[in-house]
Amino acid sequence: MTSTIPTEPERAAALVAGRRLSFLDFGGPGRPLLALHGHFDEGRTFTRLARELGDSWRVIALDQRGHGYSDRPADFSRTGYVEDAAAVLEHLGIDGAVVLGHSLGGVNAYQLAARRPGLVDALIVEDIGAVVDDDLSFSLSWPHRTPTRAELLEGLGPSAGYLTDAVREYPDGWGLAFDPRDMDDSQRCLNGDHWDDWLAGNCPALLVRGSRSRVLGAEHARDMAARRLRTRLVELPAGHTVHKTVPAEFAAAVRGFLYSL
Repeated sequence: MTSTIPTEPERAAALVAGRRLSFLDFGGPGRPLLALHGHFDEGRTFTRLARELGDSWRVIALDQRGHGYSDRPADFSRTGYVEDAAAVLEHLGIDGAVVLGHSLGGVNAYQLAARRPGLVDALIVEDIGAVVDDDLSFSLSWPHRTPTRAELLEGLGPSAGYLTDAVREYPDGWGLAFDPRDMDDSQRCLNGDHWDDWLAGNCPALLVRGSRSRVLGAEHARDMAARRLRTRLVELPAGHTVHKTVPAEFAAAVRGFLYSL
């Protein structure tokens, strides 16, 4: 059967309290799946997954506040992120989506399910725990602008390989699609004990852990799956960014879970 998904996704936006929230809509006739990226990333990180899922699922990949083509907010609070995701679903008239999130997006996904359960039919959480304690202050040393793209990548050092989607050319030089100060602030707001939110939801959930992850430990992941009803744990041979490191295996795990719904 010929796919009806457009070759290129449509970029659209919702206005929330005067701020632009940009998202990619991969279209198609399938059930809606809202995809939420992690820090430093943006919605297009889920392009391959959208293609792998095909016509069965309509993937909507949000550039979360302060990332990609979305506007910077006044704050990076937990409530702010969750209400942004809810606002996009409501803007699209969707009242029951599968919500997938990586890292930052994973916490946003399960907090959305806990706080706005009518909007979420199922959860897919990629490599993040119910307790979060991380530090992104290392990003504060990254260059703001450089004359060339090569100089920017050199200044980003070992992190450059993870940031290629965020590289932009501006009138005053080359830089990133986010402000590292925002990312540091956002991570500090993300840190904490979120067990109550993780356990509050009762929709089906898939928890995906990278077997080499330094963000989500194996014991913590097993505890999350054991304590929450209707939760399946899958480990794949990757670090923190499972969907990028082993995209085919990640898509297969997601597809298997979706077909079980």
